[in-house]
Amino acid sequence: QLQLVESGGGLVQPGGSLRLSCAVSGFSLDNHAIGWFRQAPGKEREGVSCVSSLDGNTYYSESVKGRFTISRDVAKNTAYLQMNSLKPDDTAVYYCAAPPAQTCERLQAALYDYWGQGTQVTVSS
Repeated sequence: QLQLVESGGGLVQPGGSLRLSCAVSGFSLDNHAIGWFRQAPGKEREGVSCVSSLDGNTYYSESVKGRFTISRDVAKNTAYLQMNSLKPDDTAVYYCAAPPAQTCERLQAALYDYWGQGTQVTVSS
C-alpha cells in the first residue's frame, strides 16, 4: 500500500525557513519521481517542485525558483523541501505526491496518483 506522510509545516515569519519532510512507504524513491504541490484557500493546486528518479533532474515553479530546494534520501525513503526566504504568499497546505512514473510529468497534478495528507505552512509576522 502506497503512503506518503508530510511533516514539518508550521508558522514562520517572512524571510524565515522551513524544511518539509515526506516519508514514503510502499514504493521506493529509486523508482518514482516525487513532487511537492501547494494549495491556498480559493486557489488551484500548484506544482512547486519535483525530482525525477530517472535522471535526478529537478524542476521548480517560477514562484519558488531560487528559494526552495527539493531533495531525497533514498536510504530513508524520504523526500524533503527546503524553503528559504519565505513570503506571505507561500502560505498554503503543502502536499507531497508521486506519479506512476520515474519522470515529473511537468508537475501536472492530474498525473500524480499518490498523495499525502498535507501540512500547513503559514508565513506571517
